[in-house]
Amino acid sequence: MVDMDTEPIKNIKKILVGVDDSEDAQLAFRVAMRRALDLNATLCITSILESDEMNVFQALSADYVHGERQELEKHVEEYRKIALKAGIKRVEVVIAEGDAGETIIKRVIPKVEPDLLIIGALSKKGVKKFFGSQAAYMAKNSPISVLVVR
Repeated sequence: MVDMDTEPIKNIKKILVGVDDSEDAQLAFRVAMRRALDLNATLCITSILESDEMNVFQALSADYVHGERQELEKHVEEYRKIALKAGIKRVEVVIAEGDAGETIIKRVIPKVEPDLLIIGALSKKGVKKFFGSQAAYMAKNSPISVLVVR
């Protein structure tokens, strides 16, 4: 039997939170802010521009993709301002493109090196919601602890 009192607990210094427009993601963001405040941790906010949500003509248009990315950057900047206003001292932002779950696991986590990933249980409405959860993929494949919020 493991002695719980002597088992080391990993110190959480950086929290990565995935955001989109879903209610669950907004709840995950609020939970992540609270945890970052309680632990005096850095909060890294990420959002993924999912090219599979664009039609083929939009995906081929550099202007369209650039416009979508600018909108996403503005949106994430709003999250950053809210976190700073809430009193979190260190807030980072990462924007990437691709499949949300895979991109966060394979590209964002290795780049950011967080200790904890906080995500909403359900992603934005649409096809993804019906064909398996991004949250389930991330929880199964993440190299770090994952807190799924609903």
